[in-house]
Amino acid sequence: MLEVRDLVREFGGLRAVDGVSFTLAAGTITGLIGPNGAGKTTLFNTIAGVHRPSSGSISFLGQRIDGLPPHRIFHAGLVRTFQIPRPFAGMTVLENTMMVPSGQSGERFWNNWFARGRVRGQERATRERAREVLDFVGLEHLSGEFARNLSGGQQKLLELARVLMADPRLILLDEPGAGVNPTLLVTIMDKLRELHARGITFLVIEHNMDLIMQLCNPVLVLAQGRLLLEGPPETVRSDPRVLEAYLGGAAS
Repeated sequence: MLEVRDLVREFGGLRAVDGVSFTLAAGTITGLIGPNGAGKTTLFNTIAGVHRPSSGSISFLGQRIDGLPPHRIFHAGLVRTFQIPRPFAGMTVLENTMMVPSGQSGERFWNNWFARGRVRGQERATRERAREVLDFVGLEHLSGEFARNLSGGQQKLLELARVLMADPRLILLDEPGAGVNPTLLVTIMDKLRELHARGITFLVIEHNMDLIMQLCNPVLVLAQGRLLLEGPPETVRSDPRVLEAYLGGAAS
């Protein structure tokens, strides 16, 4: 589904991503681990189009996407979440979710005068779809709440709901467990498993090693911008280089 070849992203004299290559098979949940400064978020941002690669290539579903703007990559079916959720704080949970679908007739102001029926019908369908998605992630009861009033874990679930409104093929998850209480973390993991069973592919950055080991296969290990290791979680867990660099010298 995703093919990254010899990817380099430089900032001045710093190579934040240094010749990284890997492939992502459809129907997998792949983990991406590494210490702070390893280049994980820069890799995400480059795949998602925030940064233009200095060199190398990125292909999604057989098509080159390196250098495309983020909205083109988004519409191709590759979407991402952020480590720090970015909802529209002054809008409700439902409104945040309804904002996602593109090409809505009501976005063109004259349609609200000359094509009211079409606008109302499309908005009704979008609202119904948004309520279904919010029900799936467990936020339907908060649909009328302002996004700024949600807890950190609830905002992560709202991020997930918003990307689901885009009908994604591949989701890049940036630390879904960060700042989330244990109960909501279990909920998030369960929802990811359900979505995986529906055929959605994931690439997950996460520092919570228990989450990675339970959820992901394979696991990619990044160190100083380079790919150190790729393999199943049990192999990564027992590799001496990983134990030394990321697990403090002992398996968790």
